[in-house]
Amino acid sequence: MKTVTLTIDGRELQAETGQTILEVARDNNIYIPALCHNEAVAAYGACRLCMVEVSRGDWAKLVTSCLYEVEDGLVVKTNTERVNNVRRLVTELLLARCPDSEVIQDLAKELGVGEPRFTPEEGNHKCILCALCTRACQEVVGASAISLVNRGVNRQMATPFYAFSDACIACGSCAYVCPTGAIDIEDAGDTRKITMPNVTMEFKLKQCKTCGAYWAPERQLAHIIKQADLPPDAFDDCPDCRE
Repeated sequence: MKTVTLTIDGRELQAETGQTILEVARDNNIYIPALCHNEAVAAYGACRLCMVEVSRGDWAKLVTSCLYEVEDGLVVKTNTERVNNVRRLVTELLLARCPDSEVIQDLAKELGVGEPRFTPEEGNHKCILCALCTRACQEVVGASAISLVNRGVNRQMATPFYAFSDACIACGSCAYVCPTGAIDIEDAGDTRKITMPNVTMEFKLKQCKTCGAYWAPERQLAHIIKQADLPPDAFDDCPDCRE
């Protein structure tokens, strides 16, 4: 793999071609805020918090570091006033959209954002439309049970027709990658309840044949059995009873 040399905040660094600025920065303990990035899925550039200033020769511009690939001789600045002004504006917008999100509140304090200039919305359930949940569902799980629907100010994360999704296997990957806690999972008795911004779904949990404990969604186990071509009784026992 070919390597390039670039400078980030005055530090000369080596990186592999194809890497993004955000990846190289994180590899070298240089902080760049980002909410829509996760190494398990393809970069998306939704939150715009990872904006940085790049320059080569006589030109300079702002770019999203999670999408911009490194180049030889590139100079990157992550903490200029221009960069911070953009991040503060984005944070103000997110704070107005998700005023109850502790993650956004903490980010606002970190960036010195006080009372937002924009009217706070209601009923958004902490969703910042980063699409991490939909990308994990599609790219990692392979279920595509949820997606972003509508356009503009009506954009939402939802299941088809805002109803129970037959494609959902109740694995919970969407909740695990959500940066703001907009999706909640609760296991109680023989049922897993997944609460999303626009729908709540319930799923049957598998009961261990040996100890009787309910331990995983039946849909998820059936999906794994099919994908891995396992015998139908592969998950009759929970992990504790299989040891």
